[in-house]
Amino acid sequence: MTKLLPMTRRSFLQTTATGVAAGLAPSFLATGAFGQTALSVGFIYVGPKDDYGYNQAHAEGAAVVKAMPGVTVVEEEKVPETVDVQKTMESMINLDGATLIFPTSFGYFDPHMLAMAAKYPDIQFRHCGGLWQKDKNPMNTGSYFGYIGQGQYLNGITAGYASKSKKIGFVAAKPIPQVLQNINSFLLGARSVDPAITCQVIFTGEWSLAVKEAEATNALIDQGADVITCHVDSPKVVVETAAGRGAFVCGYHANQSPLAPEKYLTGAEWAWGNVYTNFIKQAQAGQKLGNFVRGGLKDGFVKMSPLGPGVSAEAAKKFEATKAEMMAGSFSVFKGPMKDNKGKQIVDPGKSYAEDAIELESMDYLVEGVVGSTA
Repeated sequence: MTKLLPMTRRSFLQTTATGVAAGLAPSFLATGAFGQTALSVGFIYVGPKDDYGYNQAHAEGAAVVKAMPGVTVVEEEKVPETVDVQKTMESMINLDGATLIFPTSFGYFDPHMLAMAAKYPDIQFRHCGGLWQKDKNPMNTGSYFGYIGQGQYLNGITAGYASKSKKIGFVAAKPIPQVLQNINSFLLGARSVDPAITCQVIFTGEWSLAVKEAEATNALIDQGADVITCHVDSPKVVVETAAGRGAFVCGYHANQSPLAPEKYLTGAEWAWGNVYTNFIKQAQAGQKLGNFVRGGLKDGFVKMSPLGPGVSAEAAKKFEATKAEMMAGSFSVFKGPMKDNKGKQIVDPGKSYAEDAIELESMDYLVEGVVGSTA
């Protein structure tokens, strides 16, 4: 069973029903308590559910949960990273009996999710990203995320074979560690094919700015890039713009191949259905939910789009061989010797980092061969 919350739900606690809702909350919590078969789960998205990107990937995960027995899914899309999301969470708790809530957008965590967690200590909140800290945040909160840099490395392999100019491009939102990991991984994958390849990066400054994303894509192609990927909320504009200019594209978040069937090489996708299913099963069984949950390709957190017609047999062979190593847990994207794009050695010879290394979670550099700056 699924409920899609109308926009008017956000103003619920501003109405005269506020007192009534507060009084009803305990009974809702009792009937929806963990350990019982029936479970009401809330999913909140910052953008539209069909954005071909970040929000769609989460909505696809929620769709898997809808098919599970004994689960009611409550969703709301286009919720800003403001007090509006607090109103949405309270509405889900007080009107729908939600006892497990997934606020999926980065800016929902602090102060919004933390405020609701303090107000509703019997409700479980799990946030997408790496912001939860054991010594700082309440235990009814937590985070989950995936090592999607592995997918960007595989994207880079297909890009390395497809590029004729030896120049590939990356449209990025903000220079935070996760984005920098993806940029670096994309180039390292391409350089495993041809060490002469370089990657130009342009930062737009925001997660969703369609005009700037189109301008950045065109600028990269004007500078010679013939394969483009990105890390923005919705890759739709980047994919369509690049394909329209004749460039190959690698996707991100979800499968964008329908947008550019001839030019789409592959894509690094989230497999949130697996992650959410595990959370729900634990909740229904009355088990403690993990507070810091991570995984990569071998753990089913990340998956790859099918290879497109622009991927050669040689590229497919290396792609599949590398993917198999990742699935076996025997492949490291970041291994020495490695320098950043300012000439500083950042990984010593013989040293390599596993995907969960703390050094990667605090990444603040671009690797040698990336043309751009984090400043």
